[in-house]
Amino acid sequence: MADFRQAVERYISREARPIDKFGHQPRLYALARQVGAGYKYDDDVLFAAAWLHDLGVFSGHRPEDPEELARWDNVAYAVERAPSLLTDMGFPVEKVNAVVEAIRTHQSTAHPITIEGVILRDADILEQLGAIGILRTVCKIGRDTRFPTFTHAAEHLRKALVTLPAQIRLDTTRALAQPKIELLQIFLAALADESHPALY
Repeated sequence: MADFRQAVERYISREARPIDKFGHQPRLYALARQVGAGYKYDDDVLFAAAWLHDLGVFSGHRPEDPEELARWDNVAYAVERAPSLLTDMGFPVEKVNAVVEAIRTHQSTAHPITIEGVILRDADILEQLGAIGILRTVCKIGRDTRFPTFTHAAEHLRKALVTLPAQIRLDTTRALAQPKIELLQIFLAALADESHPALY
């Protein structure tokens, strides 16, 4: 493993707060490698982008004031911080712009133009489906302004189920997504069945 990879992992393990946010990075990189199977891509770029893409959502990096947080662009923050961090960690300078580009386009609403960006975005969509998608959403209830109640979390998961599968770009991702989609369908059906008269 290149020294910069160890440096990136150590940095994120320190900075990822709340602590449950740390697991997303190694899972996302592992998923991205599965998504990218059969495609020619730069693994250094994919690794760095997967590990640094969410820097702007960590406590200590994002605003704590709810009004400021509502306007916060966490992607722009990560794009701004990544170059100097990578350079300081010994990452190949000639690959930094490719990392920034992949980070810039990692969200489901973005339109990546590099293969690393497409792979990262597809992998990030997978992290929002299935058991992990459910767990990541539920753990935010009451601590994230987007999810003050169970109802808000359930609405978010229903929206993910309706919108995200159609945004997948690669066939490898579609195959990986299918069992996650089915599990989320089962969960939401059970939730609807069990939540009467009210979920709140």
